[in-house]
Amino acid sequence: MRIGVLTGGGDCPGLNAAIRAVVRRATVTYQDEVIGFLAGWQGVIENDFIPLDIARCRGILPRGGTILRTSRVNPYKVPGGVEKVKEVIASHNIDAMVVIGGEGTLGASRELAEAGVPLVGIPKTIDNDVFGTDYTIGFDTAVQIAVDAIDRLHTTAEAHDRVMVCEVMGRHVGWIATYAGLAAGAAVVLVPEEPFDIAQAAARLKRRHALGRFASVVVVAEGAKPVEGTLELPPVEYDAYDHERLGGIGSLVAQELERLTGLEARVTMLGHVLRGGSPSAFDRMLATRFGVAAIDSVHQEDYGKMIGIQGHDIVTVPLSEAVGDLKKVNPALMELIARVFLE
Repeated sequence: MRIGVLTGGGDCPGLNAAIRAVVRRATVTYQDEVIGFLAGWQGVIENDFIPLDIARCRGILPRGGTILRTSRVNPYKVPGGVEKVKEVIASHNIDAMVVIGGEGTLGASRELAEAGVPLVGIPKTIDNDVFGTDYTIGFDTAVQIAVDAIDRLHTTAEAHDRVMVCEVMGRHVGWIATYAGLAAGAAVVLVPEEPFDIAQAAARLKRRHALGRFASVVVVAEGAKPVEGTLELPPVEYDAYDHERLGGIGSLVAQELERLTGLEARVTMLGHVLRGGSPSAFDRMLATRFGVAAIDSVHQEDYGKMIGIQGHDIVTVPLSEAVGDLKKVNPALMELIARVFLE
């Protein structure tokens, strides 16, 4: 068989591990040929590709980013994009595509599968917001990076009796903020799933410091929003893909907490550092298992599916079930953290 592979959407640690697994499983087990399209679906539309083999994939397992590069181009938003995708795939005699992407890329893949393009998806996103899988490639690494940073913020906060606000990525969901906040012992965690009351957060911090605590860390997801009418936000701006430009809520939270508590507050924005660097051992294992399973699914002609992990088991999930809505943080987990650990 001839198989195409691409990485789409935002980058994350573990993409190269997945590419490597796809190539190794395809070429060693099935004697397939593999080509990689550059910059996601844009590379397919523009017929921009490179051949992939074991030699080209040597040494990429621990590397961040993606040797195939990536973009957020959606064939359905490019004039003639879908027809061009089908034309290019046919011109290379490609039997199936392996698409490594997040909610947006997999959403386009679902539509393409319904339009007759044979493909299998692999979920990757540091946000961990894809249904049908407990974990996505990149999430574990992003959480560990955040935890390492928060651990460091604790020590400087203790030295100055400060409140340290750490802003992490999380446009619509708060998986990174929740996991990192719990693992690093944050005093407050603010996530997009629940509008926050800044006065309530301030009261919690005042109570902590009145009891003799000398440091408080607040973790806030970039997409967290205050209860309406409680904190003035700047006008919303949008990028070229009609996504709301985020980043800065941490500074607003720090300023208001300092005003309400009288405690000195500082803010750290982790931003794209969460996407970079070498993947964790878990993400390398996950990406490898996903890549192998994707090729097996191709040879079973089990198209229109996404590879996922549920418990310890690798599963296939219809793309129609995996995309369309976002997997949000379990309310029971947030309640547990609020009642037991955020003090």
